[in-house]
Amino acid sequence: MADNDQLDIDGMLERFRERAEAVQKRGLPPVAGPERQQFLERAQLDFQDFAMIGDATWSFVDGVLTLTIDLRPS
Repeated sequence: MADNDQLDIDGMLERFRERAEAVQKRGLPPVAGPERQQFLERAQLDFQDFAMIGDATWSFVDGVLTLTIDLRPS
């Protein structure tokens, strides 16, 4: 991709925000014991990853897309 006009970065970031919201809303499958804990841990990591990318700001300079994620406390 050589041109920013071909990218819809705002759309991509919106999809990540939607994925983060979907992770929070999805129900638990009928699992118990260690599998349940693994599912919950995976869901938390999925939410964290999607939410961080969804909150990123971006720049596209000289063919390089840079996502900036501010991790400082608000």
